[in-house]
Amino acid sequence: MKETVHQDAKRRLARISGQVNGLQKMVDDERYCVDILTQVAALRAALDQFGLLMLSTHLEDCVYGNVGGECTTMGPAERLEEIKVTLNRFLK
Repeated sequence: MKETVHQDAKRRLARISGQVNGLQKMVDDERYCVDILTQVAALRAALDQFGLLMLSTHLEDCVYGNVGGECTTMGPAERLEEIKVTLNRFLK
């Protein structure tokens, strides 16, 4: 994983962790349910963006081989299968 992507992923995860902690505090403080749901939506969006970062990194680095490794030797059929499997896991 490229260093810039690695740092971006760590930053996003730290933010997500803060959002989860914030949600816990909101529940503990018995905040208004709609406010909690708003934060749940924000957390879901942050997780989706993190997932997209990981998905695009996997496709660029592993499936299409911008970074060395055994994945770079995949043929077209193997690449397509890898994309299908990856999307299936991400979209569940």
